[in-house]
Amino acid sequence: MFRRRGPARLATTGRAGSGGSALAPGGGALALDGVGRTYRGGAVVALHPTDLAVPRGRFVAVMGPSGSGKSTLLQCAAGLDRPTSGSVRVEGVEIGSLKEAALTRLRRERIGFVFQAHNLVPSLSVAENVALPLMLGGADGTDGATARRAAVALASVGLGDRADDRPTELSGGQQQRVAIARALVTDPAVVFADEPTGALDPATAHDVLALLRQAVDQDGHTVVMVTHDPAAAAWCDEAVFLAQGRVVAALHRPDAERVHAVMRRLGRGAVAA
Repeated sequence: MFRRRGPARLATTGRAGSGGSALAPGGGALALDGVGRTYRGGAVVALHPTDLAVPRGRFVAVMGPSGSGKSTLLQCAAGLDRPTSGSVRVEGVEIGSLKEAALTRLRRERIGFVFQAHNLVPSLSVAENVALPLMLGGADGTDGATARRAAVALASVGLGDRADDRPTELSGGQQQRVAIARALVTDPAVVFADEPTGALDPATAHDVLALLRQAVDQDGHTVVMVTHDPAAAAWCDEAVFLAQGRVVAALHRPDAERVHAVMRRLGRGAVAA
């Protein structure tokens, strides 16, 4: 297990007018202030107004039952969806004020993504997949600096010797390592991971979570991870729990047993303390 950071600045609070719990707003890598998301003209509330502040160098798990709003929170925080209310700031930049081209550039340069399905391009080599965010930003794929950055990112996930392979030649766990290298190659402000271990066996999941923990502890990255797995949440500095579109609980330095207890209460429809 990698060394954990000091106390986080996350605490459950009530938000005036929201009718539920939220997290205290603040600065740092990521800040949500009153972020809510509704559909069908407000008839369907996917996420009630929510505050969340994630300081730099933290590993945060977002958890909750199916339909609790955790994926909606992640999509709004990552700029993949526009919230109906509130504001999202990444390193102090209000992303709601950005035009589409600027938002696309911010997602490419300052945000990393790791998904359950890897989303690697089969026709590209492993190194080219890692360098893809740089090339989409205008870097020359044959440029030595681009190749070096991709090589460093691959080495950091233990795949420096697989640069010329195609993704189909790798195991599922190795493909997820490539996805992590791709997410880190731009030195992003925040990495959003959506069920990154959902399709992996426990041993491989352990290795992937260790890499994310390493990215936080050794390199100072910030990781926000949606997961349903208490064992995965135990790698994090904090676990934030949602139910019915509201943040209802948070644990500092969670362990699997306490996370499981909260999830069990939420599964019964109880609001966690």
